[in-house]
Amino acid sequence: MRDYLLIALYAFLGAAASGLLGAAVLRLIRRRSLTASLGVVAGVGVFAMLAGTMAVAQAMFLSAHDLRVVTTVVAMAAVVSLPTALLLGRRVVARSRELADAARHFGDAGAFAAPTTPATAELAALSRELAATSARLADSRERERALEASRRELVAWISHDLRTPLAGLRAMSEALEDGVAADPARYLRQIRTEVERLNDMVGDLFELSRIHAGTLPLSPARISLYDLVGDALAGVGPLAREHGVRLVGDGVRPVPVEVDGKEMSRVLANLLVNAIRRTPADGTVAVAAGRGPEGVVLSVTDGCGGIPEEDLPRVFDTGWRGTDARTPPAGAGLGLAIVRGIVEAHQGRATVRNIPGGCRFEVTLPAPASWLSGPGRTPPSPRRRRPAAPSPARPAAGRSRP
Repeated sequence: MRDYLLIALYAFLGAAASGLLGAAVLRLIRRRSLTASLGVVAGVGVFAMLAGTMAVAQAMFLSAHDLRVVTTVVAMAAVVSLPTALLLGRRVVARSRELADAARHFGDAGAFAAPTTPATAELAALSRELAATSARLADSRERERALEASRRELVAWISHDLRTPLAGLRAMSEALEDGVAADPARYLRQIRTEVERLNDMVGDLFELSRIHAGTLPLSPARISLYDLVGDALAGVGPLAREHGVRLVGDGVRPVPVEVDGKEMSRVLANLLVNAIRRTPADGTVAVAAGRGPEGVVLSVTDGCGGIPEEDLPRVFDTGWRGTDARTPPAGAGLGLAIVRGIVEAHQGRATVRNIPGGCRFEVTLPAPASWLSGPGRTPPSPRRRRPAAPSPARPAAGRSRP
């Protein structure tokens, strides 16, 4: 037993010396090709066996004949193992170069095409990760292109919409300055109207910039939908009467929401003004609200006749307006973009879909936390106030276009 322990000790010492030498060589060539590293690893295995054998032989545990036999066996193992390691190294290096070329083209052309040659599991996993990253970057570039196109359209439309009132203000101010205005009071009223329009446009731009920058301040509080919708309907009542549109708010259910009242009032106002301007005289704009599977659902339905299907995905884009919205009193195409931004800031979702005779804008907001405390819990009842539904005035002559 003692002899076996001594043989193991001498063999370990010889192999350890070879291993330490191999580790030093690997450190020196750590920046070289993988083929060289694999060759060193294979050589370390062969020389470790040879060094252990020589140490055992020097301790007189092997005869000269046995030493020659073992040395011959080790030499044959070296003849086979070293070329095998070099071949494996060259194969891995070749696959790595193919992957590097694919990644280089991915950086230049923006699309990653994985090499078709079989590779190791690690290289195959890296290839899949690069393909997934390529897909995500492609989506990001597409969103960036869409955003840039939207910004260009916004700049063009804002420039157009600013030029008209500014030209009118300049003409009226020159007429007042030259004393040729037949009715100065009317000119002053018109100047004030145009200034208010410009002020509203600047306010929308400021609001949109805060939304895009993620700096929109929110102060959520428990609010009754009765109050929220009622105030919004009362605010747009004069506009509805001017256009001969009937407002209906009977579909509002007694549910509470936790939102910023000021910002959500702006959402409702934008949706209602948009619906009123797109609904012909004698039409109806209906507001409904209630609990849905994903929270509180607030909808505004108009009688615009529907939106072309190809335009539905762009309705909430910044600065976008349909072809029928190019005539005043249309805005700068910011109202619905502001709606989406405010709703998403509340962790909600804004959507639009066509219905017979018109379209329906829906705002989905998260349910109040108290709803989730138990299946049998009754949501707190808000203050019961029926939303005002202003009766329409006499239908205006002609159809208002958005």
